Amino acid sequence: MNQRKRREIFQRLRENNPNPTTELHYNSAFELLVAVILSAQATDVGVNKATAKLFPVASTPRAILNLGEEGLKEYIKTIGLYNGKAKNIIATCRILLEQHGGEVPDDRKALEALPGVGRKTANVVLNTAFGHPTMAVDTHIFRVSNRIGIARGKTVLEVEKKLLRHVPKEFLHDAHHWLILHGRYTCIARKPRCGSCIIENLCEFKDKTDD
Repeated sequence: MNQRKRREIFQRLRENNPNPTTELHYNSAFELLVAVILSAQATDVGVNKATAKLFPVASTPRAILNLGEEGLKEYIKTIGLYNGKAKNIIATCRILLEQHGGEVPDDRKALEALPGVGRKTANVVLNTAFGHPTMAVDTHIFRVSNRIGIARGKTVLEVEKKLLRHVPKEFLHDAHHWLILHGRYTCIARKPRCGSCIIENLCEFKDKTDD
């Protein structure tokens, strides 16, 4: 795919949704971090239901530590893998208090050193909380990038690096939100809704549908 096509794709996505953002609910960098840790192999809707009860009670590292691991589990037990996530969040809160003054660090290395935080989670926090032009490649972005031809790769990291290289700079800050939403609602996994897609004539997917 050439750069003219890529630019047109993101121009259309921007016109359709000028201010995209995560569908996770949060009011601070710390709440976003917790929500993203909880979202692994879980839906944003499910996470939002849990954090709607958790955050009014505990929205800081100290407050969640005060809940304790078992207390935290009571709020997140509807989310998949909640035992491991509770353990990681408690450990993360302790590190934030001991090493970062209770604040979420604006630094990739420091973020990835936190339990339960991998490259994708760090990218989400850096982009959404701190405004970095990062690319958090999840299953939606990986699928969409390969399917439409905007950045093909065999691994998540390969796709991430190609997107960072090929997405025009003016679109880079919001690009991962556009691609996630496109994959979640239009370019869905089993049967993409090509007939209602705003970038259908720019997409290089060969097996387009009429839906």
